[in-house]
Amino acid sequence: MSKLPVITIDGPSGVGKGTISQLLARHLDWHFLDSGALYRLTALAARRRGIALEDSEAVGLLAAELAVRFEPVAQGEARVILDNQEVTNDIRTAQAGVDASVVAVHPSVRAALLQRQRDFAQPPGLVADGRDMGTTVFPQAQRKFFLTASARVRAERRYKQLIEKGLDANLAGLVEEIEQRDERDRNRSASPLRPADDAICIDTSEKGIEAVFAEVLAHCQDVVI
Repeated sequence: MSKLPVITIDGPSGVGKGTISQLLARHLDWHFLDSGALYRLTALAARRRGIALEDSEAVGLLAAELAVRFEPVAQGEARVILDNQEVTNDIRTAQAGVDASVVAVHPSVRAALLQRQRDFAQPPGLVADGRDMGTTVFPQAQRKFFLTASARVRAERRYKQLIEKGLDANLAGLVEEIEQRDERDRNRSASPLRPADDAICIDTSEKGIEAVFAEVLAHCQDVVI
């Protein structure tokens, strides 16, 4: 595994870890890994090829051969390309999130994506956003964070994001989906959702992005760059 500096930011969906991770990566001028996108892409590719999300072997093989790339843009999230087609918005729907949690329970999928994720660690350093970055993918990371927030707050945040993107959303449905996904993520056999033993835990329920970012950054001052 790479000895390059790595900072991991884990947590369930809707806690702000993606935004915080990207802000931190830009601040440090480091690389950024959105590991959740890889699982969403795997699920999307499976649906498009008519592969059942519950078929562990088939989905695992698909994950190992994904033709995907991320194209950075000046502002905002990177463009996501799957099989030479942009799918940036396709993988950000509520259904895509649900599908991702279904394929993520398969050990075959997690094994197939493990090295792909580790390969993102390149000079000068990496900020990795996910659910098992600090526990499984980068257990030797220099700094680990685990963000949390109530299911209701997270659903409200997700609802706002989807509406702003012009996508359909139902708040009550989002709350239920988030709670069900949390249950799957916490109880899966492969890399269950939990903070690393040495992770810094931050509840973002009542905090704005600026406050959370400042807190995270303060804990990163002694990370060797």
